[in-house]
Amino acid sequence: MIHGPNRPTVPTPAMVNIHAMTAHVKSPPDTPRFDERLAKRVAAMLACSRREAEQYIAGGWVRVDGKVVEEPQFRVLQQKVEIDRDASLMGDTAVTLLLHKPADCPDAAAALALLRPNRQLANDPSGIRALKRHFAGLNSLVALETGASGLLVFSQDWRVVRKLTEDADLVEHEVIVEIEGQVSSDALERLNRGLSSEAKPLPRVRVSLNSGNEASSKLRFAVKGSHPGLLAYLCERLGLKILGMKRLRVGRVAMGQLPLGQWRYLQSHERF
Repeated sequence: MIHGPNRPTVPTPAMVNIHAMTAHVKSPPDTPRFDERLAKRVAAMLACSRREAEQYIAGGWVRVDGKVVEEPQFRVLQQKVEIDRDASLMGDTAVTLLLHKPADCPDAAAALALLRPNRQLANDPSGIRALKRHFAGLNSLVALETGASGLLVFSQDWRVVRKLTEDADLVEHEVIVEIEGQVSSDALERLNRGLSSEAKPLPRVRVSLNSGNEASSKLRFAVKGSHPGLLAYLCERLGLKILGMKRLRVGRVAMGQLPLGQWRYLQSHERF
């Protein structure tokens, strides 16, 4: 037994060099994969290019075990892959969505959250199937007045975006404003004649009485361009108390019978 300062140190578990112990242990070889990307499988089934196969998948034309899969990178092995007999790349275009925004939806970001497949109008007349790619890259266009409900437009289509931005001042908006009580003919005349702010003329509006009774009146406003705050200001100038506001139309596209909180696709024949 050795005593004193020359006694060797016995390594404790905490002192053991783990790296030294494992330095010569080889990692197991990569396990071979037998599955493949869905795009590769579809390309083989259709005898088409990988890019075309990806477009068919993104277009919602491919089912895996009976379920539509829209991701070309999805891995398949023994699953049953089916391609819709009506599969086509002709409809692979940008889309425009029309939403009936609720009044309590605070902004465009909150409105965008309502654009989900389960909120699409039943029997949407466009006949377009909701796909994941339709909810990406949407531009929010033609802002609404604060607290207003009605038609909002979201689009991926550069032609629609350009029309509603570059030609914004030429596009007419139709808005129903509900006013407390009855509105006098004098107030209607003043609205149609035009008001000014600090000696500067305000955008001209066309106003008519849509309906009314002792409790409230509904005024139909038509104004070119999107001017958030304008209609509220005009009503305030004439002492009219607003109860509600709803946009019915943007350009030649009307919201129609679209239920509150639901959306539909812009149809191919509709133009702003």
